[in-house]
Amino acid sequence: MHAKIGVMKRYLEKYILGDLKKKIVLLTGPRQVGKTMLSKMMTADFDYFNFENPEDRVGLLERSWDRSKDPVIFDELHKLKNWKSWLKGIYDTEGVRPGIIVTGSAKLDVYRKVGDSLAGRFFQFRLHPLDLKEISDILKPEDLEAELEKLLTIGGFPEPFLDGNTRAYNRWKRSHLDIIIRQDLLDLENIQQITSIETLIQLLRKRVGSPVSYSSLGRDLKCSDKTIKRWLRILEEMYIIFRVSPFHRNVARSILKSPKYYFYDTGQVAGDPGARLENLVACALLKEIQYLADCHGEEIQLYYLKDKDVREIDFCIARKEYPETLIEVKWGEERISANFKVFRKYFPKARMIQLVKELKKEKTFPDGAEIRRASKWLSQPVLSAV
Repeated sequence: MHAKIGVMKRYLEKYILGDLKKKIVLLTGPRQVGKTMLSKMMTADFDYFNFENPEDRVGLLERSWDRSKDPVIFDELHKLKNWKSWLKGIYDTEGVRPGIIVTGSAKLDVYRKVGDSLAGRFFQFRLHPLDLKEISDILKPEDLEAELEKLLTIGGFPEPFLDGNTRAYNRWKRSHLDIIIRQDLLDLENIQQITSIETLIQLLRKRVGSPVSYSSLGRDLKCSDKTIKRWLRILEEMYIIFRVSPFHRNVARSILKSPKYYFYDTGQVAGDPGARLENLVACALLKEIQYLADCHGEEIQLYYLKDKDVREIDFCIARKEYPETLIEVKWGEERISANFKVFRKYFPKARMIQLVKELKKEKTFPDGAEIRRASKWLSQPVLSAV
């Protein structure tokens, strides 16, 4: 099976190939998620430049790539000063022949907010780690549980997932974070408080699935709420964590609550297995939502629900700001969550799904609520394009 995964096409490939003929393609995602590999696998005849390589930097400044090859790949280009204007100049004078792919392990949309140099000249794609849906075509139904267990332990980043060795993953995990924090983070923000940011990551590992209090983290790290928010924003920009905010519109007695934070690498989560399962589901939902946005132009948001009585639904998927799917995640609960009934009166048309890891039998109820086996549900398209 591993050999098959190593050569299989990633889920964004056909969409990127289609758009390369029209616009510059910006391909972002966490470090080592497979951006460069995907870019090189799409065709056998490409030219490649990595801004972190001194020789490649010279070639970029000279604009001396081989224009007979297609595409040309610019890796970590956002580290070039005024990269947007530089890229705009190429697009305006040469178009997209050859096709241009720009990859980066920091969120390029952060840089795009400063000016509109590339407006109308690019399409963006966000690449995520492997998940059950992406590898389901090469799995037998009886393999789903074993692969889910592996994702819970090792996460979905291709290198450790394909290796399948927990000890090797633990070594990879430390190296992966170290590169991001001590190289990319300083390059992006010139931050000196590296030790505090490392401690913040360790605190977040133990709080997955729980709303985060900025003031509490500030007390732990002896800094202000403002500093905590800034550090969290930077960790988001570097694709270490992502935020899920509370949905509050039209929910009686609801108040704005703190967001939750999840890790792109599920193996980073510390604590009980239930927290890891919730993180894995969060990753799958975000991946699906961003796929539908980047490839189909859908506008879908991911939230969680919580009211003043501390009744909560883990995930709320909203289309055009109206909840269409509510999802609860349980490790082994056979009974439907009572909280579905609480929120059904506000969103009567929403689908109610409880995902359970250890489940003897799937169930549906007269009000439409469902209990589904997590491995099976996550291996299928969890949302549909409209």
